[in-house]
Amino acid sequence: MFDTASLGAHAPRVLSVLRMVSGLLLTLHGTQKHFSFPAREGPAPDAFSQMWLGGWIEIITGLLILLGLFTRPAAFLASGTMAVAYWQFHAPGNLYPTLNGGDAAILYCFVFFYLIFSGPGPWSLDAALRKRA
Repeated sequence: MFDTASLGAHAPRVLSVLRMVSGLLLTLHGTQKHFSFPAREGPAPDAFSQMWLGGWIEIITGLLILLGLFTRPAAFLASGTMAVAYWQFHAPGNLYPTLNGGDAAILYCFVFFYLIFSGPGPWSLDAALRKRA
């Protein structure tokens, strides 16, 4: 039914697409916290609070991951941030992610964890810089 060899040949580029989409979505979580884009309910986080810092980490690492620049260190920081987000803000309400709203944080955590090991894929600034070197 599926030609798995043919599908496997596209894996590196699909990895790049996964990285770009994940980075964009993480960036939007941060911009929502700091710039109310997309619009959010409630006030912005207090300056220098943990939520405020998390929002900046989401913006900066999200953009780096989107671009595929310093992907592995950015993914390391983003993965850890999402682990903290889950255990500190979601899990205390209920351990089950589908009930505590933390399923996205877990998924981000493991996608970014994977990027630490896989790297950014061929469509990235990291790959372009590696070619130039």
